Amino acid sequence: MYRTYWIAWGVLLALTLTMVVLDRAPLPYGVFLIVMLTAMLVKATVIAAYFMHLRFERWPLVLAIVLGLPINAAILYILIVPDARRIFEMINR
Repeated sequence: MYRTYWIAWGVLLALTLTMVVLDRAPLPYGVFLIVMLTAMLVKATVIAAYFMHLRFERWPLVLAIVLGLPINAAILYILIVPDARRIFEMINR
């Protein structure tokens, strides 16, 4: 039972260390961005699948969480960014 968690933890650790090493590597910006975003998506998938136990759930629940998180993030972005821009403009006057 714990073997699965240790493997998932090892994968997350390896991805994190790879990202830290690649941060110092002289890569073109586009390649760097694609590699980092891919690694972050893989890490999020491993966390959701194993530590949130979504690997063993029914698809409607998985879809509700997978689709609900980006929708929630977009709503928060739409609500927060205008206020942040207003504050930034007030400070820089």
